[in-house]
Amino acid sequence: MSETKPMRGKVAKILNTRELVINLGANQGVVIGMRFDVLDQKEENIKDPDTGDTLGSIERPKVTVKVTRVLERMCIASTYKKTEINIGGRGISIGDFSRILMPPKLITKYQTFKTEEKTWEDLSEAESYVKIGDPVVQNIGNEEED
Repeated sequence: MSETKPMRGKVAKILNTRELVINLGANQGVVIGMRFDVLDQKEENIKDPDTGDTLGSIERPKVTVKVTRVLERMCIASTYKKTEINIGGRGISIGDFSRILMPPKLITKYQTFKTEEKTWEDLSEAESYVKIGDPVVQNIGNEEED
């Protein structure tokens, strides 16, 4: 049984804080719903603790995006991970009686290109931003819930 190799491309343009253009499209087999990891341009080399030899390198993802539109030679992808935050009442604080009586008010916060996820070590401020030219790799085998 052969293993499918993930598609690789680059960020061609950043449209806004949640959408970008990748230099892969229908001609390369991209379809709506595909996921791509935007990678840190420098890879992390892993050394063997016994020999000190370099075993290889690991790509560090900054953020994962999902394809929302496909053209022949490019696609548009967007962040999709979200969290709901209660900025209203009920259970916020026992000491603040008025807020306990208020109904919950949930807001949805979407992940942006400056990732807030924790990776192996936090990337420096400059490294954490998504930039034109950042490599992308198809995210296969990691079926996350939307």
